[in-house]
Amino acid sequence: MADDTAFSLLKQRSIGTSRAVFQHANDPDHTSSGPQAARSLYIHIPFCTHKCHYCDFYSIVDTRDRQDAFASRLVREIVAQSPHAQAPIETIFVGGGTPSLLRPDLWQNVLTALHDNFDLSQITAGQGEFSVECNPETVTPELASVLHAGGVNRASLGAQSFNTAHLKTLERWHAPEKVATAIDTIQHAGINRCSLDLIYAIPDQTMDEWDEDLKAALAMPIEHISAYALTYEPGTAMTARLVRGEFHRTEDELEADMYRHSIDTLRAHAFERYEVSNHAKPGAMCRHNLAYWRQHDWLAIGPSASGHYRGHRWKNTPRLDDYLNMDDDGYAPMCEHEPPDARRELMDLLMTGIRLSEGINARSALQTAASLGASDKLLAAAIMCTDQGWIQDASNDTWALTEHGFLFADRVAREFIGALIED
Repeated sequence: MADDTAFSLLKQRSIGTSRAVFQHANDPDHTSSGPQAARSLYIHIPFCTHKCHYCDFYSIVDTRDRQDAFASRLVREIVAQSPHAQAPIETIFVGGGTPSLLRPDLWQNVLTALHDNFDLSQITAGQGEFSVECNPETVTPELASVLHAGGVNRASLGAQSFNTAHLKTLERWHAPEKVATAIDTIQHAGINRCSLDLIYAIPDQTMDEWDEDLKAALAMPIEHISAYALTYEPGTAMTARLVRGEFHRTEDELEADMYRHSIDTLRAHAFERYEVSNHAKPGAMCRHNLAYWRQHDWLAIGPSASGHYRGHRWKNTPRLDDYLNMDDDGYAPMCEHEPPDARRELMDLLMTGIRLSEGINARSALQTAASLGASDKLLAAAIMCTDQGWIQDASNDTWALTEHGFLFADRVAREFIGALIED
């Protein structure tokens, strides 16, 4: 079947395999920019011991023991996508689910496949970044040793809170002391770079309790903290419990105060905010996430993984059975796809870029908007946001949030995106 025909069918059915994305993206008849390739890779491992009530990522409690089949299928997708990577790979991020739940022997197979099919020389030389998400209760010395030997140099641990009552509200099952134990195990194996995830604005959480969580995190040998306000995503158990009246949402004023307290406390300990919810010591920003926020290209492997390649965006199917059973020479089945579109790409850049402390290149954004006939509306939106005190002077070459504006990052993004919506 010709590439164009396959791609047309893909668009009509809104389902197919990721092979069609790469065929179309690499066809010189459909691009004037020449060959490009991705330097970042996301891998999704869906297994969990249970479903945390706030989580809306694809994860499953596997009662059918499919880890072996999954790892074999993952290796096939690694082989299929490797020709589309730029050499060398700069960042890899393995998320989930609970990646640390995958058996060490299967991790060994996956890591071997990565080294056999991608150029990881920059990572092994210590110049790139290879992150794996871990839950504290699933970290073992054997796993940490396998990960380190395979080139993993950064671990992201889901602490969320050090308060047992709040962990119970979130349906997190680890004991608070397991976080320090996991970090010690990981670093003893040679993985020195560690990040913690924290959640605030948990129902009934006080400012003092949030301060205690921050202090507990800061007492650990870490270089990065992601601090997120609890969000009630559609379809999650947390949202269902809220609707049933089991608890009340934290008041907006207290949530804002908690956010401000996070900034002040973390900054006093040399953790600078570089994105709305992310803080790092000097030189320790998450390079992989920066690739997302700056709208660079990345490959996506595993069920529900989302990728970005030469303007194409797609999402693999979030069903493990479909992922295992639909194998197009390694390429995965997709459930969503968006072809290149200059207007949408600018919207995406504005939406994620404004969240960064570095801000957005205003000249570049306005030039692209001009080609879409929307530069006047976009500039007007920027001026309005300046007048509100949310972004710095709209006449600057860079649009960046003010200290006050970080509380309104989503509103600023909506204003920018609204300026680009066609009448």
